[in-house]
This record gives sequence, C-alpha cells and structure tokens, in this order.
Amino acid sequence: MENIHRPTIMVTNDDGIDAPGLRALVRVLVSTDCYNVQVCAPDSEKSAVSHCITWRHPISAKRVHIDGATAFAVCGTPADCASLGISKALFPTISDLVISGINMGSNCGYHIIYSGTVAGAREAFFNGVPSVSISYDWVGGKSNVHDYTLAAEACLPIISAIVDEIRNQNYPHRCFLNIDLPTDVANHKGYKLTKQGTSIFKMGWRQVTSDMQGEKMASTMTMESNSEASAETQTSPLSPENPLFRRELISIEHGDNDTDHRILQEGYITVTPLGALSPAEKDSHAFFQNWLPSVAAHPSSSSL
Repeated sequence: MENIHRPTIMVTNDDGIDAPGLRALVRVLVSTDCYNVQVCAPDSEKSAVSHCITWRHPISAKRVHIDGATAFAVCGTPADCASLGISKALFPTISDLVISGINMGSNCGYHIIYSGTVAGAREAFFNGVPSVSISYDWVGGKSNVHDYTLAAEACLPIISAIVDEIRNQNYPHRCFLNIDLPTDVANHKGYKLTKQGTSIFKMGWRQVTSDMQGEKMASTMTMESNSEASAETQTSPLSPENPLFRRELISIEHGDNDTDHRILQEGYITVTPLGALSPAEKDSHAFFQNWLPSVAAHPSSSSL
C-alpha cells in the first residue's frame, strides 16, 4: 500500500518504457524510499516526436511490472503519457512532480524543440504540474548502461530540493527545468545554471537504395552509424516514382559560449529553466515594428 505522506513522482520518457534510462531513474527513485513512484511511458520508442499528441483515436494503457512502482505502457506519445498520467484517469492522484527521462542523448539548443523527452515535461508544465526533463549525453564507444544509474544518482539532490520547494509552496510555476548530464558523468564538475542556446545539428537528405542504409538518429542530439546497415539490404526495386530518402548529418553548429551545449561539453550538469513562449529576439521585433505599418499603408504593392 502506498504511503500517502510521501511525495509522488511520475516518470515518463520518449525512449519507451523498457529503455535503460527510465528503468535506472525509477530504480534510483525507488531505492531512496522517499517517494511514491508512478510510471506512464510510451510502449515503444518515440524519440524526436516533439510535442505531438494523439487526437483522433483512443490510446491504450497496459499495466507493466516495475519493482517498487505503479507502471503503465501507453500506446501514445510522451506528451500523451504525461497528460494521461496527471489526469486522474489512470492514477487516483496527481503527482507532485513529473520527470521525463533519462534520455539517451543530450537535449540542448534548438534540439529542445524536437525532443519528446522535453515535451513530456512541457506537457506537465502546461497542466500546472512541476516538471523536469533529464537527458544523458550518450556517446557510442564511451558510454555504458551503468552511466544512467550514475546520472540518476547525480540528479537526486536536485529532485529532492525541488520536492522540498513544492512542499513549501515556493517552487516557481512559470517554468520547468531541462537537465543534461555530461558523457563522463562519474567525473562531472557540478551543477551549472544555463540558458537555451542555438546549437543544432544541420541535417540534409540523400537518396538511398534500402531502408536500412545510412545512419540512424539515436536521439535528438545524436547521430550514430547503424551497424545493421553495413550489409545493405534491397527491400524493393528502385523506382523513379518511389525514391527513398534518409536524413544525414551535414554539420554541427555549437552556438554561444555561455549556453547549455557548450557548458555541457565542459563537463557540467546543465540546469536550464524553460518556458512555453517563443518570443523573437528584440532586433527582429524592432524590425517588424517599423516594417508592418509600411505594409498596411501600401497593401497592394508587390515586388513580384
């Protein structure tokens, strides 16, 4: 029987309910014996789906056994899972805190927009529930599954402090947090408050001859070689009417020096407050403030 005096934390993600990052986070939360832990996560991988929601048809939820937690696998997106999990339709109470993650791959800069992990936290924020998204900067050949446990343990002080502020009714309601942990998480340099930067992986497209050819997206900030694609498999005859295209990495733009991605690469655990509004930079707003009246004064003019 759940202890009603303990705070309730609901966990979701975009890598799926069986993902090692989510399982490590749940194990660590359960091991503290401080929280009632709920899990409402996608039944399969939903990386880089952003804030997509299911609208036109019902979604199913299936009870899943996870030691120490009450868990459901949902046929939906991360935003669906967060919304359902805090609706009181699935669980009898609304959680005190929603945590989305731990994601495989960092979520910084412009990639925050693509991230299903961040969307899970954002959806809770939309509904007035404090939330955090957590991502680990997984690098193939350097990272291993145990790093997720280290990442979860490194976040425990922040989680505990957030719960304390919520209990004391001091926690701010106009933002949610995005946390990224560095690849060498065992030797991280501590927490650092950052702001969302403009880092982005510039993507392009190339035509391929098989749906197995090329690279795969491991997360919203990671491209890695698909080992299964080394033996290229022809799935169907090439047809000019039905060409196949796959995304490919063109370049990496790192953005400003004092923002989330740069500071993460320096070995810090980045803590970035986020909101839901998307205002343009001040110089852009100033341009349109002068430009729009001239358009209204000459509605039929055109340079075409």
